[in-house]
Amino acid sequence: MGFIADSLGRVQPSATIAVSTKAAELKAAGADVIGLGAGEPDFDTPDNIKQAAIDAINRGMTKYTAVDGIPELKQAIVSKFARENNLQYETKNITVATGGKQVLYNALLATLNEGDEVVIPAPYWVSYPDIVLLGGGTPVPIETRIEDNFKVTATQLEAAITAKTKWFIFNSPSNPSGGAYTRDELKALTDVLKRHDQVWIMTDDMYEHLVYDDFEFTTPAEVEPALKDRTLTVNGVSKAYSMTGWRIGYAGGPEHLIKAMAKIQSQSTSNPCSISQWAAVEALEGTQDFISERVKVFQERRDLVVSMLNQANGIECPTPEGAFYVYPSCQGCIGKTTESGKELKTDEDFVTALLEQEGVAVVHGAAFGLSPFFRISYATSTEALEKACERIQKFCASLK
Repeated sequence: MGFIADSLGRVQPSATIAVSTKAAELKAAGADVIGLGAGEPDFDTPDNIKQAAIDAINRGMTKYTAVDGIPELKQAIVSKFARENNLQYETKNITVATGGKQVLYNALLATLNEGDEVVIPAPYWVSYPDIVLLGGGTPVPIETRIEDNFKVTATQLEAAITAKTKWFIFNSPSNPSGGAYTRDELKALTDVLKRHDQVWIMTDDMYEHLVYDDFEFTTPAEVEPALKDRTLTVNGVSKAYSMTGWRIGYAGGPEHLIKAMAKIQSQSTSNPCSISQWAAVEALEGTQDFISERVKVFQERRDLVVSMLNQANGIECPTPEGAFYVYPSCQGCIGKTTESGKELKTDEDFVTALLEQEGVAVVHGAAFGLSPFFRISYATSTEALEKACERIQKFCASLK
């Protein structure tokens, strides 16, 4: 028996954080690196939100709070769910945690037993399967297809559910693909889930406001109210409000689940940062005008990246409906050889060679459970994106 817990052997460190770290190290060593690995907006937190945090400090709001959120923030979240998602909750149905990741962690640790299965469409956010494994559960990935814009079908979902399925984790718009489900596509999935009353739904709506081309966002409990009593609707202020470092995630769900999650949080981190909570109240209740302006910029960047990647030899890039990622296929480059004589056998080989040869840092598809693809975050300046895409075109053209 080693000193480190066996459970830790089941999980990997976050691949997206690893890529950003490697890019930062190369930059620090003087290399000209364009990092497209990080999943955070390059826009600053809006001034009214910053001011709310400063005001909170000046008012002495710097003490411990209730374990899973101040009443004022819970009330703001109740109002947000009613206003934007047609979901009626009370504050007892709301939890606030240190980022969306802790919400997911609390929910899975509070509910999973050995042998429980969790169905997760792939490509998936890197942390879902690892948190399931830490909780003693078994991740069951469903591989989606590029032809379906990486969206799981009702037939695939039906086939993946067994008597042991406890959760279905659902993310729309998706990290890493940007794929977002229409109301009809969601209805097809919720019809399946209605037939399996042992399955709970965890829906990660973190990119809700980042949708393009007049796409209309909906969430499972809104599309199928009959599922509300076994749905945890997860969201946060990180992406839409450019508050990644403030670490505030939240969720609405059945009271008994919310209580169980609070129990986990009370024995791990206790309350989220008090100052960040007051900033989040302002984010949800203050002006929302800047969101549409930023979405317009993101859409322009998306269109630029999709167009330039589709001009690269061996790359196929679908147009995503939301988030700030593209998930192109590098199938046409697999089996080719780089200028230095290295054969590209996997998408990891592809992204490693791209970083070494052209100084562009992206994340390989295997990290998200679907190969041979790679993820690019276009949450960076248009100038950097243009330069990076030119380098990708050059790299692909150099392959033999």
